[in-house]
Amino acid sequence: MPNMRYNREYTVAITGASGSIYGKRLLNELLKRDFTISLVISDPGKLVIKRELGFTFNENDASVEIAGWLGMLDKASQLKYYRDDNLMAPICSGSHITSAMVIMPCSMATLSSIANGISSSLIERAADVMLKESRALVIVPRETPLSRIHLTNLLKVQEAGARVVPAMPAFYSNPKTIEDIVDFVVGKVLDQLGVEHELFTRWG
Repeated sequence: MPNMRYNREYTVAITGASGSIYGKRLLNELLKRDFTISLVISDPGKLVIKRELGFTFNENDASVEIAGWLGMLDKASQLKYYRDDNLMAPICSGSHITSAMVIMPCSMATLSSIANGISSSLIERAADVMLKESRALVIVPRETPLSRIHLTNLLKVQEAGARVVPAMPAFYSNPKTIEDIVDFVVGKVLDQLGVEHELFTRWG
């Protein structure tokens, strides 16, 4: 298992798959624990966030606006937003130490690029860096049904060192709300990061 405790910084990426609420909830949980977040949202991801969560933001003051959207304006200084076309961002380089990267949700297009070593965007390049440096990369795919190509790409990234955590909630904890279902998946991701939480009741 790669050492995920280099520092208190995580990279979070939100792509154009349905389920942007998962990414939002993960940001809340990491920020409230005082982690620093490098956030990247793909252009399709922005469209999905607008459609599913009704939120748009100004690129020029994105970190503050996003922190406000999360209800965590006091944590704005811990949130660093980067455009997906910014290939000069610190997270493009292996010399920039980041504890882990989470792509949540991860579209099949983003998955395909990562699985095949394509680094044409910041999200793809940052993920490639995590794999080449043997650092933790957690991918949360959100698609159904899955084609043979999707399954092959999931296997390829797992064999390359990524952790694949599908957005598949369990129901043994008897969830009562959508938030309960979201919390289960986010909790599973936090488990992969070694971050303690109480987002769901564990089996037994």
